[in-house]
Amino acid sequence: MKQTILLIFFLSFFASHLSADVVPDTPRLQKARDDLVRDTIERRGISDPVVLAAMRDVPRHCFVPQRITSKAYRDTALPIGEGQTISQPYVVALMTAGLKLKGHYRVLEIGTGSGYQAAILAKIVKDVYTIEIKKKLHQTSTRLLEDLGYTNIKTRHGDGYFGWPEAAPFDAIMITAAVNHVPPPLLKQLKDGGLLILPLGNPFSYQNLTLVVKKGEDYTTRSITGVLFVPMTGRAME
Repeated sequence: MKQTILLIFFLSFFASHLSADVVPDTPRLQKARDDLVRDTIERRGISDPVVLAAMRDVPRHCFVPQRITSKAYRDTALPIGEGQTISQPYVVALMTAGLKLKGHYRVLEIGTGSGYQAAILAKIVKDVYTIEIKKKLHQTSTRLLEDLGYTNIKTRHGDGYFGWPEAAPFDAIMITAAVNHVPPPLLKQLKDGGLLILPLGNPFSYQNLTLVVKKGEDYTTRSITGVLFVPMTGRAME
């Protein structure tokens, strides 16, 4: 009887400290997440154990609108409001693995969106800096990441094209919106030898997921696969 009372008290306390936006994890949701990683992400060639562990751990269902929670573990992009989407899980894993991240890294993400990609990065690296140009998304994702307990993510509302100069240099940079060139301010904020990954090409059509390697004042690029991302807005569109 005492154990039952204590359990009820604990669950009530836990629920009262969750944000209204946080849908509690359940065995069913965890299984759906595990199935997604095993049957889709691993099967399509992602083998980095650290990335796979992060994909299994981060509750994607918390980062989508509650009305579509049932679709959270489908391998597809989903709308999150403000004309933006949460990326397809396979693409999130592919971009994360492409940066060859290490535990001591400091990473800059351009385009916070729902906060899901930042959460994945935060499970792997020391510090994540993430910028969102849409104020409402910035506010929502910042609150959600705080409620979920991510203490190594720093968020900012602003135009990600210009990066976060006072926190530079970064070991790696990820751009999660389409742009037709590599933004010079971001390249400048990347460490020599660092990696930058982005959907490069026509912002209003298909792009190539591209890995950029900085070499002194220059850089090289390697195309990975075709992708479709929403356009990078702000200075990038001028």
